[in-house]
Amino acid sequence: MSLTLTVDGDRWRTHLRAVAAAHPGLVPVVKGNGYGFGLHRLARRAAWLGVDTIAVGTYEELPEVATRFDGDLLVLTPWRPFGAALELEPALARRVVHTVGRTEDLAGLLDRDPDARFVLERLTSMRRHGFSAPGLREAADLLRARGFSEGDRRLRGVALHLPLTRGEHLPEVHRLLDNVVAAGLGTPTVWVSHLTDAELVSLATSHADFGFRPRIGTALWLGDRGALRVTATVLDVHRLARGDVYGYRARHAARGGHLLVVSGGTAHGIGLESPTGEGSLRSRAGTVARGGLDAVGVVRSPFTVDGKPRLFAEPPHMQASMLLLPEGAAVPAVGDEVDVRVRFTATQFDRVVVT
Repeated sequence: MSLTLTVDGDRWRTHLRAVAAAHPGLVPVVKGNGYGFGLHRLARRAAWLGVDTIAVGTYEELPEVATRFDGDLLVLTPWRPFGAALELEPALARRVVHTVGRTEDLAGLLDRDPDARFVLERLTSMRRHGFSAPGLREAADLLRARGFSEGDRRLRGVALHLPLTRGEHLPEVHRLLDNVVAAGLGTPTVWVSHLTDAELVSLATSHADFGFRPRIGTALWLGDRGALRVTATVLDVHRLARGDVYGYRARHAARGGHLLVVSGGTAHGIGLESPTGEGSLRSRAGTVARGGLDAVGVVRSPFTVDGKPRLFAEPPHMQASMLLLPEGAAVPAVGDEVDVRVRFTATQFDRVVVT
């Protein structure tokens, strides 16, 4: 009676090993809802892969992974002089690698903890966090004034968080690495996100004096979707005649068929969407079409029954959803499982079963 993620364990583990082997210096990203698997499970799996560092999204996520992974813990959210960043237990703080993107924060971090380890984030075309080129030089000056010398182990490198566009990053990365050299930081390590395998190979050749550490989340944990299956349980089946009343909102059935009650609702992330960011005419046309259906109360659900996505009978409930199944479709029995299409990073599963 659950929304369940079932994982083909052998296939998934084979994929994880292949990604790790293809990316020396891999830093698995373990953040948010753990890409649907849960932070604790991914932390243990990262330890199984034998990596020395994992990346979490926020300081609040550290306690859940720290007891399941013994290595370094890189926090992707930049350090700020407030909040959970200032509340780390000493034993945990020694394992943390902070991300710093402002000169005043670099000074503040070192004032609080002179032994803190950190990476300096260079602002990319994504324009989310990080130093500008002049800011990176200011940071280098500050470090020298604080007694840092080339090779100081507290400075763990420079971080580049790039946009998701694929195969178009090399000109920007070349420019950003020139900024790193010009700042005179003397660090050989660059932590990168969203570079393709071909780009990483090219950079390893063109910038052999740098070591690149790819931070990978989606392509690692979710890269082989064929190993993952999401299912919901059929909780109830009701015959509907035209005009029958159903649901919280006392709707009337427009035609005969069946009403299915299945596990999975808003508490799991079902029916909750965020902008996709797709810019093609086709994707925009699809958005307009879906919006038109929404306006007349006809919304396609992510649940597949008898080979087709079925319509919501009404908006999803907290832990269950009601679906309309038209006449002529094969009717599942209570206890049967139906497939569900989900966005893994926004879904909370009741059960995760790794075979």
